[in-house]
Amino acid sequence: MTSRALLLLLLVASLGAASMLGAQQPTPTPQPAPPAASSAAMPSAPRADSADVHSVDAILAALYDVISGPAGQKRDWNRFASLFHAGARLVPTGRRPDGTIVSRVITPQEYAERSGAMLERDGFFEKEIARTTERYGNIVHAFSSYESRHAAADATPFARGINSIQLFNDGTRWYVLTIFWEGETPANPIPAKYLP
Repeated sequence: MTSRALLLLLLVASLGAASMLGAQQPTPTPQPAPPAASSAAMPSAPRADSADVHSVDAILAALYDVISGPAGQKRDWNRFASLFHAGARLVPTGRRPDGTIVSRVITPQEYAERSGAMLERDGFFEKEIARTTERYGNIVHAFSSYESRHAAADATPFARGINSIQLFNDGTRWYVLTIFWEGETPANPIPAKYLP
C-alpha cells in the first residue's frame, strides 16, 4: 500500500470515528438569543394612573396636560414617563433656515431633559384643537392638531402644528409609542380638514 493510500485510509477512518462519536452525543439544545439590551441609564417607567391610560381620549388629554403649566411650575416627569411604552420615541421635524428638512429622534427621557427647563421657565400650555383618529384592533393613529401658548390666557398661540401619535393597547391600558410632529409655518399651513 502506498503512503498516499494509507494516508487516505487513515483520514476516512478518523472521519468515520468522529461521526460515530457525534452520533452518540446528544444534540445540544439551541440557546435562545439574549434579550435586546436596554439603556442602563433609563429607569423603568413609573406606574401610570389608570385614569390617564384607560382610553385614547384619556391618554391624549394626559399627554397635553402633563407638559402644560405656568412659568415657574415644575412638570410631573414621572407622570409623563408613565404614558409611554418601553422604547417609545419622540420625533420633531421641521425646516432649517437654509431650507433643509430635518428630523430628530429622542426618547421621552431626553425630551424631559432638553425641554423641561424651558417649559418651566417660559410657561407653556399646549392643547389639542382637532383630531383625526384611525383604529385597527389594538393600534391607533391620531393626527392631533395643537396650539401652544406661554400663558393659558394668551389670546393668540405662538405656535400650531400637528402631532402624529401612535398608540398601543396591551389589553390592560393604552401606551404612547411615537409622537412625530411638525409645526405650522406660513408656507405650510395646517389643512382645513385637520382644524376644528
